[in-house]
Amino acid sequence: MLLGRDTYAKKWIIRPDGEEKVTGKLRYLTDLTAPGMLHGKVLRSRYPHAWILSIDISKAIMIPGVHVVVTAEDVPGMNLFGIAFPHQPVFCHDRVRYIGDALAAVAADTEEIAEYALSLIEVDYEPLPVVDDPETALDAGAIRLHPDGNLLHRTSLKHGETETAFEGCAHIAQETYYTPRQMHTYMETEGGLFILEDDGRLTVYSPTQHGYKDRMQLSRILAMDEEQIRVVSSPIGGSFGGKDELNVQPFGALLALKTGSPIKMHNSRRESVISGIKRHPMRIKMKTGVDQEGRLVAHQVSILADTGAYATLGCEVLNYATEHAIGPYNIPNIDVQGTSVYTNNGVSGEFRGFGGNQVIFAVESQIERLAEKLGMDSWELRKLNLRAPGDSGPMGQQIVQTDGADQVWSKVKESPLWAKREKPERGGDGAVQQDGGEKQRNQAERLQGVEREGERGVQQDHAVRLQAVERDHKSEVQAPWIRRGVGAAMVMHGAGLGLGIPDHSGGRIELTPEGKIQVSFGFEEFGQGLYAALTLMLQDFFGCTAEDVRIVIGDTDRVPSSGSSTASRATTMMWRALQRLKPPFVQALLQQASALVGLAAEELATGAGGIHRKGDESGKPVVTYAELAEAAEAAAQPIIAHTEFDYPTTPEGLVGAHYLYSYASVIVEVEVNMLTGRVKVLQTDHVIAAGPVINPMGFLGQIEGGSVMALGYTLTEDAVMKNSNYVRHNLDTYLVPTFKDSPHLIRVEAIEDLPEGDTFGPRGVGEIGSVGLAPAITAAVRQATGIWVNRLPISLEDIVQSIDWLEGVEAID
Repeated sequence: MLLGRDTYAKKWIIRPDGEEKVTGKLRYLTDLTAPGMLHGKVLRSRYPHAWILSIDISKAIMIPGVHVVVTAEDVPGMNLFGIAFPHQPVFCHDRVRYIGDALAAVAADTEEIAEYALSLIEVDYEPLPVVDDPETALDAGAIRLHPDGNLLHRTSLKHGETETAFEGCAHIAQETYYTPRQMHTYMETEGGLFILEDDGRLTVYSPTQHGYKDRMQLSRILAMDEEQIRVVSSPIGGSFGGKDELNVQPFGALLALKTGSPIKMHNSRRESVISGIKRHPMRIKMKTGVDQEGRLVAHQVSILADTGAYATLGCEVLNYATEHAIGPYNIPNIDVQGTSVYTNNGVSGEFRGFGGNQVIFAVESQIERLAEKLGMDSWELRKLNLRAPGDSGPMGQQIVQTDGADQVWSKVKESPLWAKREKPERGGDGAVQQDGGEKQRNQAERLQGVEREGERGVQQDHAVRLQAVERDHKSEVQAPWIRRGVGAAMVMHGAGLGLGIPDHSGGRIELTPEGKIQVSFGFEEFGQGLYAALTLMLQDFFGCTAEDVRIVIGDTDRVPSSGSSTASRATTMMWRALQRLKPPFVQALLQQASALVGLAAEELATGAGGIHRKGDESGKPVVTYAELAEAAEAAAQPIIAHTEFDYPTTPEGLVGAHYLYSYASVIVEVEVNMLTGRVKVLQTDHVIAAGPVINPMGFLGQIEGGSVMALGYTLTEDAVMKNSNYVRHNLDTYLVPTFKDSPHLIRVEAIEDLPEGDTFGPRGVGEIGSVGLAPAITAAVRQATGIWVNRLPISLEDIVQSIDWLEGVEAID
């Protein structure tokens, strides 16, 4: 990894939760148990669409070991949930709309008994016609899935006169793109532990990205005051947006209230597949025109999103896709129309990238097609049309200006892959391998480079690894059926929830009685490295050590509301909170220290272990944090500071328009086996312009992790449905990338510069690394094979069948 400043080499730290994770000691929320606990299981629908004529639980409730069976009749409050608005039934009672719909839940002594009880619940269905095609869901003859019909949401974004502008274009690219229904595939499936406390309060230990929002929804379902519910939401074994919505929480909570016993729930992978949300499959029609010089003139887009049976965040995903369907480019005439429709397919919802992945694949592919028509380098075509500082955002809104777009564009040309882009190679897979000793030596060099990278930072060690990888490639005997290509893409990615959507945040800092600087936030740790980032922020802000700090997150009883851990917002909001909390907190610390040691507060500063006298190089505090805490307690004057604020938003524009954008570019090298159609990504180089890097290891993990997730999205992952039933129920047929499938080398460079006067600090990078890889790979496939890809994941059959690859290849004995 390359970072923009050498000073960050000292920040390569081991994650505070790292050792527990890699040793298996960390107890996730689904690992928790309690004395006397029962096991909860949910009965899901047999049909994707049917009337419910009756539900008979009489046989199930008679089974020894079964404590309770609950249905819609047992819901004391609102029998609906939904993070944006309540829309999905907790339990269906009259109609099911997809196979994940819940009909009943059982609490029993064991999972096996609970499963058996489910099999004895008799449901009398009247099957209904299935709406499994978003293309026909809005036809006049289609059965209505909801009282208002099958339309969830429409969007429209227009500037200029698009149809007239097309008439004057020198070249037009017109294509329809299709993107898949991707699963989040987190290691920890949905579940949790639900405990009714002795005082009547309910404690929910369940993975979620927004504990306060879960508490609010559960209060409506259970008809309980929010203060009677405690939600503990960290640590989480992966989410990527998939646990932003309620999943098992209503069922576990209801069973706990009915039985008075702790309830353990944990979905199997099959249950997770059937009931969990997925990335929205989209059909995107694009028509884009340029003038003779290559300037983009007109852009017409039609987005059709399959939101599945219920709304969840389908409206918001479509809004985001509409905004980003223009990419980072200035186009005077645009017409973007979006439609999100209900079907009987699995529910689609929030997923890393939030609709940006789908449309960026399409718009970047359009750029490649137009460049070929122009006889122009596609990277130069991008440069010609990039938004410049001072330009408005895609929706015509005011945005915070940076040089990020130009910076990431320029950095791609410094990549070692750039020269290969000009001279594509053949060779690789299936070739005769180099001798084992040489490969071992090269591997050792790479490992040594990684070790040194952790100590010294990066550029020299990166070169060692790069040279080793290059020797691996060049030492192979080239096979004629192997083709290599290089492709690149750009990303403009908005962070936060957008204009007109409540985006509140806040935090608290205090000196504990033990003398710890404790910060409390309502965010959750689900693998993104929040603990490490906060630890480093506190060290930067207060000059203290990791031993001086304590972090409290993910517990509604102990933290203020900070908003959802989503939309690449958490890092920015924590940084901004500390900016606000530091002055009053430090002032209180120094005043207390001044009274204790008889020095003016202006002579003092926070540091390692306590308060130091400025200019004193001894490293010893004049008063420790523990001594300060003792004095504060004796005086009954706790040292504490609170803050509340909102995420920065644009003052103008359509609902959902963003204010803070980050930029990224990615260049990849692929290898295509023309015998099998298999595409292997050999190397990826990412450049990210997202402000200062707080935690280099976390930054690297986010970009590498997002990139590998996008690799699956591009090459292998599709939760295929047939007649609104999932075809693949487990990871033996739903194929996610493994270590073997990952690139030999992932190079990440951070551009940390922000314009003078930018007060918004570091931007989140949880999503941006996942957005641009697909179009970069398909551009590389085009260079290697001459094939245009318009559907993801890339079809092996399409590659094999779409090209006469034997032409010009010498016969092989």
